[in-house]
Amino acid sequence: MTNNSGNCNFTAIDHLARRVQLGISIPTFILGLVLNTLALSVFCCFWRKQTKTSVYMISLALADVLLLLSLPLKMYSSDSEVPGLLCSFIQAPYYVNTYTSIFIIVCITVDRYICIKHPFQGRANQSPRWAVLICCFIWAVAWICSTPIFVFHKKGHIKCFHNMSVQMWSVPFIVSLEIFGFLIPLAVMVFCSAQTIWILLNHKSQAKKNVEERGSLRVIVINLVVFLVCFTPVHMGICLQCLVRQHVIEDCSLKQGISLFLQVSMAIANLSCCLDAIFYYFAAKEFCEKTRLKRVIELCPFFKPSA
Repeated sequence: MTNNSGNCNFTAIDHLARRVQLGISIPTFILGLVLNTLALSVFCCFWRKQTKTSVYMISLALADVLLLLSLPLKMYSSDSEVPGLLCSFIQAPYYVNTYTSIFIIVCITVDRYICIKHPFQGRANQSPRWAVLICCFIWAVAWICSTPIFVFHKKGHIKCFHNMSVQMWSVPFIVSLEIFGFLIPLAVMVFCSAQTIWILLNHKSQAKKNVEERGSLRVIVINLVVFLVCFTPVHMGICLQCLVRQHVIEDCSLKQGISLFLQVSMAIANLSCCLDAIFYYFAAKEFCEKTRLKRVIELCPFFKPSA
């Protein structure tokens, strides 16, 4: 989503950004594809009874897999010129699956908050039907919101993710993206996570329940940290790049720094595809029972499950 402008040269910045992106994207692609394919097979084949949680996790793993499959095309098309329309078909799945992942993570957080805040109501509404409808709605809205990528694509041969059209960088579009695609989900995540943590920390229970609550706290904290680490930098970068496109920022060195930051932060956002596997491990007991991921994560003391 960067672009050369004026007399400021971005060649060295783009070369540096590409090396960093490759260093992050290649391990992300391999590890993420293995872990999420494994997760999908476990959720679909071994989960004895589908619940809202399992539906959300299947949708999240599917979005991660589709995002990962778009990475090779993203890396190729961002370094080679391709027709503008083809560029739209490469960019759209990448952004659709990114924001689908964001909203499914939010749904999981809200669902967990409801189950802990209102346990009887939460357990009574464990039917996966609503979760399926919500996930379908998220996918549909994400694809509908991607239509500007097709409508406003540039003509001729361009480098994808580097030459988004002027309309795509308009203030109303970027403000809408920041508010509805990040700030509102972030506010919901922080509120639900903080409320859930407060309830668990102030809830007196027996020793066995304390162990379960520590596990729940871990899931909540990991989910929130992954969201903040992966998606905050890229949305800060989009906001800064919008200021560059609106000529609010005109200093060449600043524009180069913002370009590098945005390109690297996009690669960092893709790490969520791997980090979600840690969330699967703690959120779904059957997932770690059916796979050997338990032995891998236990090597790290912080992630060692409570007993």
